[in-house]
Amino acid sequence: MGLFKLKKNKRFNYEPRFYKGSANPFEIKHKFDEQRVTIEKTNLKTTLKTALNDLKNKDQKSTNIIFVIAVVLSFIFLWIIDFDLTIFFN
Repeated sequence: MGLFKLKKNKRFNYEPRFYKGSANPFEIKHKFDEQRVTIEKTNLKTTLKTALNDLKNKDQKSTNIIFVIAVVLSFIFLWIIDFDLTIFFN
């Protein structure tokens, strides 16, 4: 009784004509997988430890610059919407 059976998909052994690489061209892989350390970890504790170590090893100056820019832009946004900053001070 073929009423409840699903059709099987056809499989093709397609190879691209001009591809000369050794890896699979159809493999979906993220752009920065080679640089990340925390991708293949399964334990949450070790993942967090390696992420923190990776963050500490990065260029600290660029991280500080991004933080300063974010703070300045947030203060400019609060100034534009006329937010009263005196509530933070006594």
